[in-house]
Amino acid sequence: MPVDPSIKILLVEDAATMRKMEARILNQIGFTNIVEAVDGDDAVAKLETEGDVQLVISDWAMPNRDGYALVQWMRADERFRATPFLMATGHGDKEYVAKARNGGVNGVVAKPFTPDELKSAIEEAVGLKKAEAPKAAVGPRISAEGKVHLKMAHIQITDHLALGVLRHRMVKGERNPAHFSLETLCMPSWNPVQAALEKGEVDGAFILAPAAMDLFSYQVPIRLVLFAHRNGSICVRNKAGKYAKPYQQFFKHKTFYIPHKMSIHNMLAHMYFTQMGLRPGVAGKEAVNVLFDVVPPIAMPEFLKENPEASGFLVAEPIGSRAIAAGIAEKQFLSSEIWEGHPCCVVVFREEIIRQYPEAVQEFTNLVVESGRYIAKNIDQAAEIAVDFLDPQKKLGLEAGLLRNVLSDPQGIIYDDLFPVIEDLETIQEYMVDKMEIGRTIKVAEFVDSRFAEKAGAGALPSRRKAAEDEVAVAAGSAARKPKAFEESQKPASREGKYLVFSLGEERYGVGILDVREIIGLLEIHELPKMPPFFKGVVNLRDRVIPVMDLRLKFGMEAVEYTGRTCIIIVEISGVRGSTLMGIIVDNVSEVANIHDDQVEDAPTFGGGVDTTMILGMAKLKEGVTILLDIDRLMHSEEVVHLAAAM
Repeated sequence: MPVDPSIKILLVEDAATMRKMEARILNQIGFTNIVEAVDGDDAVAKLETEGDVQLVISDWAMPNRDGYALVQWMRADERFRATPFLMATGHGDKEYVAKARNGGVNGVVAKPFTPDELKSAIEEAVGLKKAEAPKAAVGPRISAEGKVHLKMAHIQITDHLALGVLRHRMVKGERNPAHFSLETLCMPSWNPVQAALEKGEVDGAFILAPAAMDLFSYQVPIRLVLFAHRNGSICVRNKAGKYAKPYQQFFKHKTFYIPHKMSIHNMLAHMYFTQMGLRPGVAGKEAVNVLFDVVPPIAMPEFLKENPEASGFLVAEPIGSRAIAAGIAEKQFLSSEIWEGHPCCVVVFREEIIRQYPEAVQEFTNLVVESGRYIAKNIDQAAEIAVDFLDPQKKLGLEAGLLRNVLSDPQGIIYDDLFPVIEDLETIQEYMVDKMEIGRTIKVAEFVDSRFAEKAGAGALPSRRKAAEDEVAVAAGSAARKPKAFEESQKPASREGKYLVFSLGEERYGVGILDVREIIGLLEIHELPKMPPFFKGVVNLRDRVIPVMDLRLKFGMEAVEYTGRTCIIIVEISGVRGSTLMGIIVDNVSEVANIHDDQVEDAPTFGGGVDTTMILGMAKLKEGVTILLDIDRLMHSEEVVHLAAAM
C-alpha cells in the first residue's frame, strides 16, 4: 500500500535553495501538501498552528533549533510523540545516522538524495517498510566461458574515467578479459554507491576514500585495491559578488558547497579556509563562519546560480569548469595546489569477491592501471570517451573540448599513478579525525590490499615519479605526499579593509565594516536569567530578537552610565548553528577608516585586560592607535553555546 499522497508534510530546511529543491522532489514523487519551515523554532510554531502534520522531513544542521533538538522536542510532547520524523541531512556518515535513529527519528536520508531515495525513506519513516539491513552479497554471475560478471558502481565525474575507458575498450573489442565481464552502474550520487556496496548489490565501486574508510570502520566487508586517480578537483567562487581584499570576507558568513561530508573535498576546503583565518564546517556545537552544505555534484552550478549567499564549491571536474564556462563561477584554485598528488576516489571490492575470484580482481586492476596510462597518452580520445561515459543521456551538456582542457591541465587529474599509498590515506584520516572530528580511526594497513596493485605495476611511470620526487620530499623511502599550504591561504588573514571605529573610554577599537549590519541608539533591553554579567539581555529590533552585550564589561573595564552618545552596533558573528546577529554596546562611534596592511602591526602581549586572541592587530592611524577586533572571537565557544541554549 503506497503512502497517501495527500498527507501534510512539514519540510524544515534553512537553506532556501535546498528547500526549493526538496519541495520539487516531493512534488515529483506525488506529494503536494507541503508546509515549509526555515528552522526548528519555525517548525515548532508550524506544528502548533497546523495541527494535522502527518510527516516531518527536517534538516539536521540549522540555526536556532536544529533537527536533532526538534525531534527530541517532538518526542517529549504527547501531541507529536508518534508523528513520523525523517531526518534529511548532510551528516551522511554512519555515526550520525546511528545517533539520529537513537534520538527518535523514524528514518534517515543523507544528502544529496534522489527522488527514489526520498520516496523509499518516506515509506520507511511512516512504517510501510523496514530499514534494509546489510545482507550477504548475491555474488557475481558466472558466464558459460567461466568469466565472473563484475558489477562496478561509479558517478558522473572525471575521477572515474579509467573505468569508462576500460569499458569502452572492452565494448570495442580492444580488450577481452579472460576472467571477467564488466557492468558499470552510473549512480546519481554517493549515497547509492555506499548503500549498494554495503548491501552487496555491487561487487565493487569507485568511491570517495573517506567514505570507504567510514564503511570499513563499521565492519562493511570491503577492501581498497587501487587509487582511482590523484588530484582532479577544483574550487570555484560565485561570480555574483565582489571579490576584493580582504578576500576572507567574500566567504565569511556564507554557504560553501561540498559533495559529501566524508570526502577529500570537505578536508581540502577545511584546510583552505582555516589557513585563511576562517572557521569552516557544518553547523553544530562549535561556531563556524563558513557553512558547508552537501549538494549533489551535478546540481552545484544551479545551486550557485540561484543562491547569492553561496560563496562557491569544491568538487571533482568537470563540474567546476562547466560552471566557469557558463559564466556562473570563477576559478579559485585546483585541489593539487593544496595537496599535490592527493588521492580522492579509490577502487574497492567486497571481500568475498577478492577471496573467491582473485584472478578476476587482478585482471581488472591490471586493466584499470593500463586504462589510466591510456588516458595520459591519448587525451583527445579519452575526452571523446568521457563525453559518452559521463553524460550518456546528454543532460549535462558536456563537450569534448571542455574535457580535453580538464584532462590536459598539468596541475589537474593524474591517472598514471594509482598505487594505494597507505601514508596518503593515513594523512586523510589524521586530519579528518583529529582536526575536523569526522569519522573514526581505522587500521589503514588492514583496509588496503595492495598486492593487486603491486602486480599491476600501478605506481607512476618513471618520468612522472622522478618529477614528483624532485618536487616532494619522500619520507622514509615511500611515495607518500603531504598536504602543502596554498601560497595565498598560507598567509595570515588579511587585515586590510574598511573598519568601523568606536571608543571605550580613551581606547579606540575597530571592527570590519562587512561584519557590521547597522548602528542603533539604545533600546529597551530585556534581561535574561543565568547569563554572564556582560550579557545585558535582548532587544526587539523590527520584530527580531537580538542578544546584546556590554563591550566594556566583556573587556573587564569599569561600568559607566550610558549617555546620549552610547549606541549599539549590530554585528554578524559566528553562532553554533551558523551566523547570527549580536548587539555590542559601545561608548560612541567615530568614523569609518580605510586601513592598509602596512599600517597594522601584531598585537603585543598584554598582562591583562583584552584577550589577545580577539585582536587582529594594532592599526597606527593619525587619530591614534586603533585596536582591530576579530568580531567572531569576542566570545569563547562555551559562551556561544551558552547563549544559544538561552535563546
